[in-house]
Amino acid sequence: MGQTWTKLLFPDHSIPKTSIPNPCTACGWTPERQNNCRYESHVKLFYGVSDRGVWSLGSNMILKERLDTAPNFEARNIRLLEQETSIPRPTIIEDWVEENQRSFILMRRVRGEPLSRLWKDMSPDQRESIARQTAECLMQLRKLQSPQMHSVEGQPLYSAFLFRNGYGLPHGPLASDDELWAEMDLALKDITEDARLRLRERMPPATPYTFTHGDLTYVNIMVQDGRLTGILDWEAAGYFPVWWEFTCAGIGLSQEDKEWKDLLRRFMPDHTAAREFWMDYYSLSKYPDLDESGRALLGNGVSGSHGQE
Repeated sequence: MGQTWTKLLFPDHSIPKTSIPNPCTACGWTPERQNNCRYESHVKLFYGVSDRGVWSLGSNMILKERLDTAPNFEARNIRLLEQETSIPRPTIIEDWVEENQRSFILMRRVRGEPLSRLWKDMSPDQRESIARQTAECLMQLRKLQSPQMHSVEGQPLYSAFLFRNGYGLPHGPLASDDELWAEMDLALKDITEDARLRLRERMPPATPYTFTHGDLTYVNIMVQDGRLTGILDWEAAGYFPVWWEFTCAGIGLSQEDKEWKDLLRRFMPDHTAAREFWMDYYSLSKYPDLDESGRALLGNGVSGSHGQE
């Protein structure tokens, strides 16, 4: 092959290496390669955060890549749902871990759009319909119970909201209310013993330990033509206190997400007392940066301050 053809076919070779931008970390291409190629990729990296990314493989497949560290139970959780429920969810095609400890999950795409894209244009009746359909699916989870609190296959639980002593930390398995409280109490080590004991008295029984999604943000709810088509993101699901699904469905990540979760809780089994207990626990866990609610809790002996919220 002559030098002229080499430059035509591989134009990057004619560019001084010092002037070539660093290649894309996702695909390895430089702008020069893109400009000199008619190929337009239909493999797209559409989500990335921390150590993970999610690729769209055309219109039918999704590929998730992440570091193989817990909580990474999504494939196993989805297979459990496939065996035990009719809840719409992604379908796992294959999952594997490479020698470099990178974990991959290839799954079939759930049809529809995230509720987050549709919410503002939906009527009250349409919103209520999706909430009812989602709550009906969650009732199937109420039947999945365990003698201990744990993730799938006896692994620890992970929840930075239920356990406020740090992010990404393992907890359990746990087999009693006392064990649950001991883990939650780690976040209250600077709170007076009297205040902690009073709060402990208000913690509702955790049994039956129930399979729980734990992240029902409207980003994870897929909708098409007014029907729920899938619930996404099961990687940290596990057997939690029976009241935890209702309680964490009160944690809104935006005003619209809060509206969605407020509506969803209307159709879920009511655990308002547990939610009020947890909200007070959450307020105290921020010590010494207490807000007005947290300061009031310490001042009144933690008798409860969220009953009207």
